[in-house]
Amino acid sequence: MARNGFVLRIAPSGEDRVSEALEKDHLIIGWAKAEGLLDPKLEWEGFREIIRKKYHAHDKDLRGAGSAGGHMWRFIRDMEVGDLVVVPYGSEFYVGEVKGNAFYDPSKVDEDSAYRRPVHWLNGKIPIPRTYAKSALLSRMKTRGTSAYAGDLVQEIEDCLDVAQSIADGGTQPSIETDLRNKLIETTLKELRTGRMEDYGFEELIKAVLRGLGAVDPKIVPRSKDKGIDIYATFLVAGAFRQVVGVQAKHFQADPPVGADVVRQLTRGIEEGSERVTLGMVVTSGNFSQEAEDEARHYEEGGGTPIELVDGEQFAGLIVDHGLNRVIRPVESGGNYASDG
Repeated sequence: MARNGFVLRIAPSGEDRVSEALEKDHLIIGWAKAEGLLDPKLEWEGFREIIRKKYHAHDKDLRGAGSAGGHMWRFIRDMEVGDLVVVPYGSEFYVGEVKGNAFYDPSKVDEDSAYRRPVHWLNGKIPIPRTYAKSALLSRMKTRGTSAYAGDLVQEIEDCLDVAQSIADGGTQPSIETDLRNKLIETTLKELRTGRMEDYGFEELIKAVLRGLGAVDPKIVPRSKDKGIDIYATFLVAGAFRQVVGVQAKHFQADPPVGADVVRQLTRGIEEGSERVTLGMVVTSGNFSQEAEDEARHYEEGGGTPIELVDGEQFAGLIVDHGLNRVIRPVESGGNYASDG
């Protein structure tokens, strides 16, 4: 059976424990006071209830408990021996292979790190630069939640390991490919920030990118009806399941970075808009402030719709990786960009 992939942030209660994880050969997650989650007889409702009583007893709904429960369920139940786990760490990331079942160390409760899994760290415990990863994996690593499924990106994870190993062995071809990709991204990013483009053109470009990624009839919201979402895009998963992405577009320079207010605009649009959005997204040609990252994380942890923050470099990477010149054409008047059709 093919192995799965996951992304895991090792920072329970906001405390960086990556160094300990590497030293102990452990994957580490929080919610340590929710003892009893390893019971295999627990169904989802009982599993979530343990977390609710310890961490969300005063919540008016189950969104917070459900969000936390989802991360713990993924860590305890979904991960299996042989699966790959990507651990983001600044501008780099580590990759480990799960070697055993989850266990509980009572001595680590006060550190909020009692739930653990044995892992074999690949690439000799040497971190891999994020520049080796393609846009889809980069995007998944930017998740602000504790964990994320990445079973669809196992090949990309393995490719990063191969590139890292090849370079360590003195190989040249992978580094040439990586350098070329990085130069293309750099050129694209420069054009996004300093080329002949204005806000409407940026929205059209995002619309074209979404179509290139498989969106069905993405639509720009008229300014008169804009409540915080500029673009709606529908994706059909497995040809049947409808996922609606709501996008807030910000054509910014690199500095100042996009702030928390933009994220709040998006979440307001999600809650007040006419569509039931299953994924929110802020796409900018600039960068995001730490306040924006925190705002998105708090919204998700409170049980809100998942939020993806796509900065200029990541957006440029999407354009490069997916060959979107096929769906984007220059507009002769004004030099902006628009999508075919």
